[in-house]
Amino acid sequence: MQDVIIAIAIFAITYWFIITEIVHKATVALLGAVLMALFKILTQEEAFSYIDFNTIGLLIGMMIIVAITKKTGLFQYLAIKAAKLAEGDPLRILLSFAFVTAVSSALLDNVTTVLLMAPVTLLITDSLEIDPTPFLITQILASNIGGTATMIGDPPNIMIGSATDLGFVDFVVNLAPVVVVIFGVIILIIKKMYANQLKVSSEVKERIKDFDEHKVLQDKKLLVKSLFILGLTILGFAFHQFLELESAIVALAGAAILLFLSNLDPEQILEDIEWPTIFFFAALFVIVGGLEEVGVIEWVAHKVLGLTQGNLILMALLILWVSALASTVIDNIPFVATMIPLIQALAIADPSLQIEPLWWALALGACLGGNGSLVGASANVVVAGIAAKHNNSISFREYLKVGFPLMLIMMVISSIYIYLRYLI
Repeated sequence: MQDVIIAIAIFAITYWFIITEIVHKATVALLGAVLMALFKILTQEEAFSYIDFNTIGLLIGMMIIVAITKKTGLFQYLAIKAAKLAEGDPLRILLSFAFVTAVSSALLDNVTTVLLMAPVTLLITDSLEIDPTPFLITQILASNIGGTATMIGDPPNIMIGSATDLGFVDFVVNLAPVVVVIFGVIILIIKKMYANQLKVSSEVKERIKDFDEHKVLQDKKLLVKSLFILGLTILGFAFHQFLELESAIVALAGAAILLFLSNLDPEQILEDIEWPTIFFFAALFVIVGGLEEVGVIEWVAHKVLGLTQGNLILMALLILWVSALASTVIDNIPFVATMIPLIQALAIADPSLQIEPLWWALALGACLGGNGSLVGASANVVVAGIAAKHNNSISFREYLKVGFPLMLIMMVISSIYIYLRYLI
C-alpha cells in the first residue's frame, strides 16, 4: 500500500508541475522518473523496460528528416506560393495557409510545420498590414486537425501506434475520413468568422506579387533528396507491417540515408533535435510505468468497466470527451501516456472487449482536444511563442473564445463518426 501512495504522489506532483509550467516539463518528468527508482517503485531494469523505444526512435528519425528538409526552404516556398496563388486576398491566403499547414502536419508533424509556417505567416500579414491573429489561430487549428490524420502527424498518435498493432495505413483509413470532414466544417466556420475582418486595398494585395518564392529555395539538390527520402519513408510507414519492420526502424533508416546523402554536418543536424521532448517522453513512460507496476492502472481500468458496465459505446464516448477536455487543460502527451496502459488494462480485464474503437476515440479526443486552449498541444505553445517574439501576442482568453467552441464542434462530429462507424 505504501508503494501505491508513493507512486500516486510522484505522479500527481509531477503532473502538477507539468500543468503549471513552473519548471520545464522535461526537467520535472526526469525528476519524477528518477524518484520512481529512488523510492524503489521500479528497478532500473523495470524503468527502462517501460520506455517505448519505438516511439523515441520514430520521433528522433522524423526530427532528423525534418531538420534536413527545412534547410531547403521548402515550407517558405509553399507558403509564399500559396499567398501568390491567392492573389493577395487575405481570406484566401488564410484558407490556403490552413490547407498547407494541415497537409504538412499530416505528412511530417504539426509542431515542425507551425515552427516553419508561423514566421512566414507573420511576414505575409505584415506586408498586408493586417492583424495576424486570425491567421495564427487558424494555423494552430489546422496543424492539430491535420496531424490527427496519420500516425506520424501528432505525438499522441505516434504513442498509440507504437503501443498497439495499428499501423500507418490503419490511422489513415480510420482517422483521415473524419479529419477531412472536420477540417471542411471548421474552415467554413472560420471563413464566415473572419470574412469581414480580412479586407485590404488592391494596392496592398499587389505587394504579395513582389515576393519571389524561388529565392527561398536554398538548396534544390538537397530538396530533391529530401523529398525522395521523405516519400520513401512514408511509403515505408505504409508497408512497415508487411515488411515486418517497426516504424522506428523505418524513420531512423530514412534519417540515416538522408543524413548520408545530404553530406551535412551531423552535429549541426542533431542540434536541431528537440532533445527535451525526447527525454520528456522517456521519463513519462517511466512515471506511468510506476503506476502500472503498483496496480493503479489496473484498478482504474476495473472502475471504468464498472462505471460503464462494459458498454463499448459509453466507454468510447467517455474516453473521447474526457481526452478532449483533459487535453484542453493540460498538454495531451502526458495524458495519452497515462491512457494507453489504461486501455490495455481494459482489454485484459475484459478479453471480449473490442478495444480498437477506444484507440480511435483516444486519438481523436487527445489530438483534436488540444485545440481547446492555448496550452492544449505543443503546436499551440510554439505558435504563441513565435507570435510573442514578433510583438503579436495571442492572449489565452482570445484563443479560448475561438478554439474551445470549435473544439466542441470537432468532438460532436467525432462522436457521431465513432458511433456510426464502430458502435452500431
